Amino acid sequence: MTRARPRVAVVGAGPSGLYTASALAASDTAVDVDVLDRLPAPYGLVRYGVAPDHMKMKSVIRVLARPFGPGDVRFLGGVEVGTGPGRVPLPVLRAHYTAVVHASGCALDRRLGIPGEALQNSLGSGAMVGWYCGHPDHGTPPRLDVSGVAVVGAGNVALDVARVLARTVDELVSTDVPFTVLDALRSSAVRDVHVLIRRGPQQVKFTPVELRQLGDLADAEVVVHDDGLLEAGISDDVTDRRERANMTALTEWACSRPVPAARRIHLRFLRSPVRILGESHVTGIVVERNVLTPDGRVRGTGEEETLDVGLVVRAVGYTAEPIPGLPFDDATGTVPNVAGRVIGADGAPVAGEYVTGWIRRGPTGVIGTNKHDAVEVAASVLADLATLPPPARPEPDDLTRVLAERGVRPVDWTAWLRLDAEEIRLGQARGAERIKVAELREMLAAVHGAAAAVDLGR
Repeated sequence: MTRARPRVAVVGAGPSGLYTASALAASDTAVDVDVLDRLPAPYGLVRYGVAPDHMKMKSVIRVLARPFGPGDVRFLGGVEVGTGPGRVPLPVLRAHYTAVVHASGCALDRRLGIPGEALQNSLGSGAMVGWYCGHPDHGTPPRLDVSGVAVVGAGNVALDVARVLARTVDELVSTDVPFTVLDALRSSAVRDVHVLIRRGPQQVKFTPVELRQLGDLADAEVVVHDDGLLEAGISDDVTDRRERANMTALTEWACSRPVPAARRIHLRFLRSPVRILGESHVTGIVVERNVLTPDGRVRGTGEEETLDVGLVVRAVGYTAEPIPGLPFDDATGTVPNVAGRVIGADGAPVAGEYVTGWIRRGPTGVIGTNKHDAVEVAASVLADLATLPPPARPEPDDLTRVLAERGVRPVDWTAWLRLDAEEIRLGQARGAERIKVAELREMLAAVHGAAAAVDLGR
């Protein structure tokens, strides 16, 4: 009896999942690959995590889409793996595939662990970035009828949030931000964005390109609060190119005279949030001044100051949500694995289960990092296929019937292209490459038709 072609499901259509699908499809091993995603649109963090004014960075989409063009890989959007109504439990999915690769990423914002963090208008950067990037889960805008905003973090995401809030609407018209986001930013009362950085200028995680972009804004001034650390200039001991480039930019701003501008981005070094003020919503934030010890550690001084802010955005990292049915390490926010093979509590691989991307290694690296990760995980899958049992229901149409029984109508690649074309059409009138459709019902109407969206009850 001839063994059927192995079938592999990749759960997650972001860079890590799509790089993995591409590596599997390009191998010499005959394998059928399906990419499942809970949203009707592919590309994950490239679509919903890259700042709207970084259009060049989004050009990687052309590479990620290649496996779908010739039909080597099947896209099944609008399919969520998990427990609950409208979702497909992992054991049910496993019945249709020889192997499953999980590429679900890290969607949860880490918390600060300080009083007041649960107040209204205190939110994580995932929610903030998701809002201005048009993610359907984050359609509710933050309150921008406030003059001050605090962004907590020392990485590029913190700079992204500060930069978008400080841009003029004219600078964002040509980007893909949804109309509702543009309207909210047009009426924004924000004038001061305070970026709170726990350590000193030399220790920040910004990339020089991202940092320099703050100085290119049309009507915003960069104000550096460094407690005099930059007055002595850049030490010869600073040999790392990234650190030196960052220090050069920061020194220039620290030594420059104030310029008239509608908005100001304050880079406040050696400052840690202590508590967020307010009864029901944010009315201020208390920060503690820090000092660097001789061995490079940060120590609080007990000296506090209050900033007048009405919005707090924490950009202090992400963690993953556990995948029902798989082991999970709460400390690292990852699924235990070796070369992408999921490792159970007994230390042995869980047959047919793999992870790639952030759910495998944690929220580290850039988009391109996922390519190397994907190649390694794909190699593990391909090496194991001959020893894995075939799926109980190997025919592709079997899964379609199971999804229909659960009230799920998958979005195939042709349907996604209808939504893609609609976004491009919307962008033409505004002089943008595209404008994102951000509301789930409108997305489904574009891919399936308005009547179908109503029938699905979404």
